[in-house]
Amino acid sequence: MFPIRDNAPTRRFPLVTVSLIVANVLVFLWEYRGLGLDRHVFQYGYYPCRVEGPCTQPYTFLVHHPSWPETVFTSMFMHGGILHLAGNMLFLWIFGNNVEDVMGRARFLFWYLACGIAATTLQTFVTLHYATAQDASIPNVGASGAIAGVLGAYFLLLPRARVLTAITLGFFFIFREVPAILFLGIWILFQAIEGGFSVMHPQAGGGVAFFAHIGGFVFGLATVHLVAKRQALSPLPRYHW
Repeated sequence: MFPIRDNAPTRRFPLVTVSLIVANVLVFLWEYRGLGLDRHVFQYGYYPCRVEGPCTQPYTFLVHHPSWPETVFTSMFMHGGILHLAGNMLFLWIFGNNVEDVMGRARFLFWYLACGIAATTLQTFVTLHYATAQDASIPNVGASGAIAGVLGAYFLLLPRARVLTAITLGFFFIFREVPAILFLGIWILFQAIEGGFSVMHPQAGGGVAFFAHIGGFVFGLATVHLVAKRQALSPLPRYHW
């Protein structure tokens, strides 16, 4: 299940949202240069074990080690593959423009980064307390923790908006309009269930773990009304699709 578009208008062009998408795409293209995708992910991903060791493989294979505060930010703009990037950017485009519209450009940018930090913080706590040293030595990358904060904000700002959703049934797709509160509610429920089943381990391939998604989403819920400058515009009638 993934979103196609929503029916919530904005007041002006979402400059920061588009800039974040461009930045993520450019970083992904850079990842393929020189050392290659995997090498860059291992080099500049975020390792929970850097906060509290010991670190094991694959972290111990590295020669150059950026400081862990640096990698909190670099990891937010890196992705483990084209589908990882495409999925994150789709969610950011559909839901980020409305949240930016409510917060204003500068506030949205700094708040977005704060969502990523909150997501990383929760995942680090869970990994260090409930996983193994090897799990803590796997690089976490991806914008999805920060984007989860955007989804949490949208959940409160525009619960009555409607999202055109593609539902996969094998090789076929069914398109349905669903309320945003239902779409996002199912999304965060899935994160919680998958987080439990994964025994709180990072996703394979260095992706951001499910508890990062939960941390970002909760941070978005808790802070959106503290940062918002104005009300969201009312969703358009359904016939405006």
